[in-house]
Amino acid sequence: MRLFFMLILMSLISAMPLLAAEPVNTGKPETGRWAVIETDKGTIKFALYEKDAPITTKNFIDLAERKFYDGLTFHRVVEGFVVQGGDPNGDGTGSSEKKIPLEVSPKLKHDTAGIVAMARRSDPNSASCQFYITLAAVPYLDMQYAVFGRVVEGIDVVKKLKIGDVMKTVRIIPAPKPEEPTKKQDPKK
Repeated sequence: MRLFFMLILMSLISAMPLLAAEPVNTGKPETGRWAVIETDKGTIKFALYEKDAPITTKNFIDLAERKFYDGLTFHRVVEGFVVQGGDPNGDGTGSSEKKIPLEVSPKLKHDTAGIVAMARRSDPNSASCQFYITLAAVPYLDMQYAVFGRVVEGIDVVKKLKIGDVMKTVRIIPAPKPEEPTKKQDPKK
């Protein structure tokens, strides 16, 4: 009997590192700063995956901070699939002066509406400035296109977009700090 309890105690002790306060990697990407797109239809905000897609997010942030996207249109809308924009030519043929390599990870998935990813030509290293926002889950695009964010506010706006709708401004903002829980008030005071 004593041996039985010793074995249980030893297994509990060996499991202690698993119970530590370290954050568990859930396989989900970590969000960083937000992109804010102002359109005639409303505002779209998406969280950027800066740690999981550093090359792609840096490229997008650099373009946004240079005001590259301001005034550009959404040139492609495929119902139930994607809304695409960011082309300086407005027809899907344009690019910026820089091309970036394909940056994929099993953590970065097209698993719902509101996923933001880079468009590209057939060359995997041809992404430049055009991006799309999914209107549904499109898992067959996983590991083929660089996912770099997800819509956190304004998916209703994304779903209203039409070809030719303008991105008035695209700016980068710090991620909002989590709200502190409200402290219960003492009713006697």
